[in-house]
Amino acid sequence: MNAILLIAHAPLANALRQCALHVFPDCGAAVTAIDVQPNLSPEETLAAARVAMQQLTGAGGVQGVLVLTDIFGATPSNVAQKLVDGVGSRLITGVNLPMLLRSVSYRHEPLETLVSRAVIGGTQGVMQVAITAPQNQPRRNHDQDHHDHQQ
Repeated sequence: MNAILLIAHAPLANALRQCALHVFPDCGAAVTAIDVQPNLSPEETLAAARVAMQQLTGAGGVQGVLVLTDIFGATPSNVAQKLVDGVGSRLITGVNLPMLLRSVSYRHEPLETLVSRAVIGGTQGVMQVAITAPQNQPRRNHDQDHHDHQQ
């Protein structure tokens, strides 16, 4: 099984973890969160992240660690880049809830497969939703087409 380490600007990491626990109550031991506080230096955050990584990898049965951060180039991502080795741990930035839930769902798969599923889940979870139902839109008197179409 793989573990998941969330590193994001406060309070996002713990909020995402709580959402994952809401959907998957049994994932608590596999998902750890570090909220990057504005008053801490990157070195202090890195130290906390190293401790979290050691705790995750020291747990029995953990094959690898998927590290998820919020914004590439920001402190959480910069800290994570110093933490991951690219072999036993991998990093994805741009975390969102669909990505995390997909990661939790497939945490038993090999790390490389998990990375792929997480990225796909994150990208498929982002979409524009158009309100096309006529009952939700006011009719304009100058509309030429009086046929209502719903999808």
